[in-house]
Amino acid sequence: MTDHGIALPAYRLHVVPAVVALASPTWQREVWLDPDRFEDLGYTVRVLFDDFCDADDPLPWLGQSLRSEEEAELMARLGAAYGAVQDAVGAEAHDEVYLDSPGWSAVVAAAARPAQVLVANDQLASVRAHDAVRAGSGADGSEPAGAGTDDRHAGS
Repeated sequence: MTDHGIALPAYRLHVVPAVVALASPTWQREVWLDPDRFEDLGYTVRVLFDDFCDADDPLPWLGQSLRSEEEAELMARLGAAYGAVQDAVGAEAHDEVYLDSPGWSAVVAAAARPAQVLVANDQLASVRAHDAVRAGSGADGSEPAGAGTDDRHAGS
């Protein structure tokens, strides 16, 4: 995987949970259908299609809120699956109509792989950043605090 980085990390913080929510039918029923909760399908769609990505055309988001070509490709598949359901039930349908649609399982399935890939890529990026700091190659070139010491207590 070529990690193109994330120029807009705050955007990524919206995209990942939105994809994870689309991959979880339990979450959808417990949260989206609860009128006392903020998050619903409309919110998730705004995140993935309007505000922080464009699942219909995700390639321009590569290096912005998507890390890799694989993420962009998987997001496009998710966008296509969602679009098929939206075409079938209508854009103004209530969340429950979407969730009960015969095509909704394809949306959940299309979200499962990008959910896994997005989270795994973020974990890998975090490990690489951690390793870089431990190796002394921090962003400012300075040696990290505690470098050259081990993790044991002096009195051990």
